[in-house]
Amino acid sequence: QGHLVESGGGLVQTGGSLRLSCAASGRALSRYAMGWFRQPPGKEREFVAAISWSGGSKYYAESGEGRFTISRDNAKNTVYLQMNSLKPEDTAVYYCAQGAQPWGTPSKMEDYGYWGQGTQVTVSS
Repeated sequence: QGHLVESGGGLVQTGGSLRLSCAASGRALSRYAMGWFRQPPGKEREFVAAISWSGGSKYYAESGEGRFTISRDNAKNTVYLQMNSLKPEDTAVYYCAQGAQPWGTPSKMEDYGYWGQGTQVTVSS
């Protein structure tokens, strides 16, 4: 099935920004919704954002609304999550995921069939 590989995580101060990337190898992203989830330490994995296969529809959890932007470049087989105005509560391992079906902007884990390995985001102070 190939791989989804996240990158771009790191340590940033409160109010800073990061851009996460999710690169697909061995498959095309086109025709599949993509999502970002995160898992804070000791907590359940939670939905962050989703984007439709064409990029025309986006859906965000309230936690990131107004601060996060999901985008995709199907020609590059890459999905992005731009995170601005970061807060300590954004600290988590961030995962990208490919939708199990080629429609919508799903927000539930069970609607995604393929996952990356995650990248750590730590927001200090």
